[in-house]
Amino acid sequence: MKAKTLDDLFLDLLKDVYYAERKILKALPKMARAAQSSELGAAFEKHHDETQIHVERLQQVFDILGKPARGKTCPAIEGILDEGEEVIESFKGSPALDAGLVASAQAVEHYEMARYGTLRNWAKLMGQGEIAKILQTTLSEEEATDSTLTELADGSVNQAALAAA
Repeated sequence: MKAKTLDDLFLDLLKDVYYAERKILKALPKMARAAQSSELGAAFEKHHDETQIHVERLQQVFDILGKPARGKTCPAIEGILDEGEEVIESFKGSPALDAGLVASAQAVEHYEMARYGTLRNWAKLMGQGEIAKILQTTLSEEEATDSTLTELADGSVNQAALAAA
């Protein structure tokens, strides 16, 4: 059996994040509808549009590598999204719902940031500068989304949840 290489690991993780992004695309509209704050709902809608672009960028990376764009089931994102679903069901109508949605969304963002950062670093190491730039663009957008979520949480969402307690 041939020893697996960093190229193999890169492709494996790329498939993982491709699967994750496509699952996130399906989850974001539900999160937007569940949000009580119009600002939070708008943030989820904006990130849905960005996520569609993230999927397209990943397809571009697969093309550069000469590989088919295929996902690989990612139990980690499945679990994170399941937790978000549980928050929606358990806290529907509660003043704490939006705080829970932000926490769930940030778990998703942190997962994505970890994956994109790793893939970007490996792409650089493997001499794949174009791929590294594509991944960095998406990583920067994920970081910006995380910052937006933090601002929403600190600015109003957490206070609204606390005030109703």
